[in-house]
Amino acid sequence: MAEGVKVEIVSPEVLVLSAQARSVIVPGSEGYLTVMGDHAPLMAVLKPGFVTVTDTSGSVSSFFVGGGFADISDAGVTILAEEAKPAGEFGRSEIETRIAAAQQALAEATDVEDKGEAQNALDTWKNLLLESASLSGTVH
Repeated sequence: MAEGVKVEIVSPEVLVLSAQARSVIVPGSEGYLTVMGDHAPLMAVLKPGFVTVTDTSGSVSSFFVGGGFADISDAGVTILAEEAKPAGEFGRSEIETRIAAAQQALAEATDVEDKGEAQNALDTWKNLLLESASLSGTVH
């Protein structure tokens, strides 16, 4: 088995991350999947969520992706995201604004697919709010 996997997270604006990792967890449309060295080639559609990267020293970083694709090959994992940035760069007010927008989208959704997407977005942003609160020591 290979020692690690090359990971790149790319948004339309910028290369967000290019690094060697021990493992990468991506939010696939069919569920989260973990990529390690020597993973079988795969192309996956991503849902909005968090990519978790464990680097070769064991340090863990999270990155928000707003959908896109993950291309897993012998060369590593390339994530082409509609939107991407480190989870730590979101401010509390931005997260709360996105929660409110997701709640509105859920309330206005008329079919099962739209409701599912809105609920997933709402859960994603609530989880980030909880994660940011636990990192800052604030309890809600």
